[in-house]
Amino acid sequence: QVQLMESGGGSVQAGGSLRLSCAASGMIFSIYTMGWYRQAPGKQRELVALITSGGTTNYGDSVKGRFTISRDNAKSTVYLQMNSLRPEDTAVYYCSAARITTTWGQGTQVTVSS
Repeated sequence: QVQLMESGGGSVQAGGSLRLSCAASGMIFSIYTMGWYRQAPGKQRELVALITSGGTTNYGDSVKGRFTISRDNAKSTVYLQMNSLRPEDTAVYYCSAARITTTWGQGTQVTVSS
C-alpha cells in the first residue's frame, strides 16, 4: 500500500529555514498529486502547497513567496523548502499523496520561535 514518510522537521528561530522531505513507497509516484498540509493546535488542517504530476504548483496564501514545493520522481520524494519562517508557521506538517483517494503521512513537527 501507499506509504509516506516525512522528515526534516525541527525547531528554528524566526527568519530561519527548514527543508521537509517526504519519501513515498508502494505507488507509481510520478502520477500522483503530492502535497503538504499543516495543522496547528486548535486549528483545522490547511493547505500549504501542492504539486501535480505535471509539475504545476499551488500554495496557500500565507506561504506564497516563502515556501517552495518540488518533487523528484526518480527518488519518489517531494520536498518543501521553507524560508523566512514565522512563529505562526508552527504546526505539524503532513505529506499527502492524491489520485483517486488521499493518503497521509504521520506528520512532522515544525516549531518556529520568536
